[in-house]
Amino acid sequence: MVNVARIPNWINGQNSLPESNAWLDKFNPHSGELLCHAADSSAADAKLAIVAASNAFPGWSELTPVKRGQILFDIVNLMKQRSGELAECIAVETGKPPQDAKGEVGGAILQAEYFASEGMRLYGRSLSSGTPGKYSHTIRQPRGVAGLIVPANTPIANIAWKTFPALICGNSVVMKASEDSPRIAYIFAQLTKDAGLPDGVFNVIQGRGQPAGAALVEDPQVTVISFTGSTGVGRWIAEVGGRRLARVSLELGGKNPFVVCDDADLDQAVHWAILSAFSNAGQRCAAGSRILVFKEIYEEFRDLFVTKAKSLKLGVDAVCDLGPVINKRQQQNIIAAIEKSKTEGGRVLCGGTAPSDPKLAKGYYVQPTIIEGLQPSAALSCEEVFGPVVTLHPVDNLADALRLANSTEYGLTAAIHTRNVDRAMWFAQRVKAGVANINLGTFGSEPHMPFGGFGASGNGTREPGIEALDVYSELKNISFFTRSNMI
Repeated sequence: MVNVARIPNWINGQNSLPESNAWLDKFNPHSGELLCHAADSSAADAKLAIVAASNAFPGWSELTPVKRGQILFDIVNLMKQRSGELAECIAVETGKPPQDAKGEVGGAILQAEYFASEGMRLYGRSLSSGTPGKYSHTIRQPRGVAGLIVPANTPIANIAWKTFPALICGNSVVMKASEDSPRIAYIFAQLTKDAGLPDGVFNVIQGRGQPAGAALVEDPQVTVISFTGSTGVGRWIAEVGGRRLARVSLELGGKNPFVVCDDADLDQAVHWAILSAFSNAGQRCAAGSRILVFKEIYEEFRDLFVTKAKSLKLGVDAVCDLGPVINKRQQQNIIAAIEKSKTEGGRVLCGGTAPSDPKLAKGYYVQPTIIEGLQPSAALSCEEVFGPVVTLHPVDNLADALRLANSTEYGLTAAIHTRNVDRAMWFAQRVKAGVANINLGTFGSEPHMPFGGFGASGNGTREPGIEALDVYSELKNISFFTRSNMI
């Protein structure tokens, strides 16, 4: 019998077994084989981590931001040294081709570098007063224990996205890792200790959202909660966290429009539409899952798009374009959504099922799928699927494209392809989205750029970028008075 690794929690700088000795099975999404067991943590396990973080907070927060930044740069350097190990772990856990896993690690390192350097720039402001002799300025101060809940679609990127701004502001952290990517969170935790981060400042709880993640949301010692995931869970977090006035940052789902105008460069539009719809097997909150095409070029674009989609190679080798989705349940949900779309008038132009290749039969694969003929009100036109599935919709003009783009409850990202600058800016300024890209894909946030959405895509906060500091710090105004007549 092959021994299967057990991934424990990481609390106060060391391994911590679940108090119930319960474990979750994690399967390889490419092969379906059992990969490891992860701790099935209880609320009691989460409490241990919260207490450890709370105890570590005073010492960490008392360090100067510059010193905190220096320690974070030590973590960055170890990430660079161990980037191959991190990428290999991501490739196996999530089923990404190696080049995609390496790219994700590179993005995480850039994110980490940006916020580590904020230690030298944790700026306040000097404010003018109307009172003679009164001087006023602002400073940023940490909030306390940060509860970070991350998804599995880009695990190390999501870890860096939340951890580094939380730590540079002086908070201690309890992270609830995704049950679909437990090992990368554990490796990162060990790496922080090796880099010299004090014990208890960064803790990891493995397990399910209920009860482990819920315990972070409900505990009054957790003063800030950052969550990336589904809109349904985000609504619950907003309600429960808001009831006790915790600060809550939510980056939720999307049903992002990709508009192709009649003057677009079609080769470029197809290139970016393919990446927006199918990269990372469509498992992006910023995936371009609705493509709105001017009627004059609809058939030409559709044929080019379908031909390109059919050429994509599935698998986990370097020559592959996309891997499997993260677990069996997600695969089944995606295929069920496709089948439902057929009953609502959808015509599947390519894909629609699991691949027939016997080498992929045991994995959680879904063929790149393009569907046309659906009404804007159809379920697949409105609901996030989180897989390699995209719908095509003809539109009469730019006003019609905008109307359709804004017709869902979401508002995360959008893209438009056109050679006309006036058209592009008119659309970008009016589309209901936190990110609007022109002649690009629907994704592509960089470390210094704010990311977040409108409506059901978030609650108004922005991470990353300098705006993330507003999530993880309190702004304090300090004023003092001098006796001007003493001079």
